[in-house]
Amino acid sequence: MDIFDCIDSRRAIKNFDPNHKITEAEKHQLFTAAMKSPTAFNIQNWRFVTVEDPTLRLKIREAAWDQAQVTDASLLIVLCADLKAWEKEPLRYWSNASQEAQDFILPAIDNYYRGKESVQRDEAMRSCGIAAQTLMLAAQGLGYDSCPMDGFDFDAVGTLINLPEDHVVTMFVAIGKQTQPPWPRPNQLPLNEVVIENHF
Repeated sequence: MDIFDCIDSRRAIKNFDPNHKITEAEKHQLFTAAMKSPTAFNIQNWRFVTVEDPTLRLKIREAAWDQAQVTDASLLIVLCADLKAWEKEPLRYWSNASQEAQDFILPAIDNYYRGKESVQRDEAMRSCGIAAQTLMLAAQGLGYDSCPMDGFDFDAVGTLINLPEDHVVTMFVAIGKQTQPPWPRPNQLPLNEVVIENHF
């Protein structure tokens, strides 16, 4: 599917076929695409928790205000981020780069993040947001539908998935086959209201 067709046809789907199974090859393709999403300094701080256990899905659905997408989607991904990815062997993110690049980048990573918790969290949210959009467009290209979700109890979900202390849950992405079309697009603001040239 053409990328602009994917963008145009992607919608937040609420009703999924609970009997449809996504293949391992399709999962691999989706996550391979998602891992090409950009992150600052290439720290790849996203972590994709796929919830396969039906009992766990039910518990997460309870924490998500009983939203059916949680249990009915073919693939439920809890997007998390490692807030401390920047300091965990950062050389591995640049192991294929030249020595000159490593000598410049590694101190820059440390300088950018160390002691700046809000920067670490902001970058986690940016990175996962970009990865989520990549996942949803890749899913659309494979003939799947998707739904980004943030309507849930973040702390409860973190407990259910044994979230490490230095990680945060950022959002869900549910992927599957829709059983009901979405409502018509409610309204898009005019371009001249949201595209600003040079300054407000």
